Amino acid sequence: MATRVDSNQARASDWQLTVESRARRVRAELLDLAEVPGTEQERRAAADALDIVDQALTCKERWFRAIAAWWSGWHIERAWRALHEAEVCVIAAHPDLTSRLPGLRQRIASYLHEDDLRRVALDTLQPSQPPSRGDKAVVYDAMRAAFDATDDVHSSARALRNKLIAAALILFTVNTVLGILGFVRPGFMPLCAHLPQLGEASNVLTVCASGGKSPAPPDIWLVQVIGAFGAIIAAVILLVRRRPSLSPYVLVGYQALIKVLLGAALAVVGVLALSAGVAQGLTCITSQSALLLWAAVLGYSQQVGTRLLDNYADRVMDQVRPLPEATIAAR
Repeated sequence: MATRVDSNQARASDWQLTVESRARRVRAELLDLAEVPGTEQERRAAADALDIVDQALTCKERWFRAIAAWWSGWHIERAWRALHEAEVCVIAAHPDLTSRLPGLRQRIASYLHEDDLRRVALDTLQPSQPPSRGDKAVVYDAMRAAFDATDDVHSSARALRNKLIAAALILFTVNTVLGILGFVRPGFMPLCAHLPQLGEASNVLTVCASGGKSPAPPDIWLVQVIGAFGAIIAAVILLVRRRPSLSPYVLVGYQALIKVLLGAALAVVGVLALSAGVAQGLTCITSQSALLLWAAVLGYSQQVGTRLLDNYADRVMDQVRPLPEATIAAR
């Protein structure tokens, strides 16, 4: 029998709790199969797979290797694939397989296309008849295909997470460089508005982001902060509408970070465009407050572009959901 995971060991994330809980249920199923003749091979394969699950859950590495493992996600995907293999072995070997066919068909239908030959073969099995060795092979192939579909999407979710992290680092670097450049050379990127004076149409009054009449070191930093504030509003909306998920990869935090950093960058670019008079006649900037208000609006405007990213992330997260454990617990 596979080595049990120490129940007193704290779990750091939801996916570990989920994998451990489902592994315990598989072990309970293995105990039921201990007296069933002809299941030795399946029970041995399931026990070996559970050993791999335990190793992935209890693996402790040095910090630099832990970072590499977190980036590659090998321990997460290895644990899930091994758990799925154990579940498939237990399901295919269970003597009450025929009573589980309706539940298996319902859940496999969510992952395999109706024209998939493995799903078609599973649908032709009759629950009223004792399962033959060929019937077990059909169930085994259909279940493995369904699990593989979810496991393969794990790689897509991890790749998207890593891309979001890389994009966040680039945006953070760009914002930092702009802030330092504005601090060292304030006049290089003047974030100021040119306001016509009352009664003197030929004269204009210059008001910059920090309130001065000429570019100052705090201008870019202030515009970035206001733009980030506008983007935070969109990030909060994202967090509120996001549904809970048991996926091993959580993307919502990285999406929110992208919104905030992109909002800060767009605010700088937008206020610079306003300072250059690109939108003259379309905007009404009459004071420093109006200029900062436009910085907040421009920061929120990142939602136009990141909305596409949010939709794509939603599709990925919908596909990466683990196959419900009721598949192996149905009676």
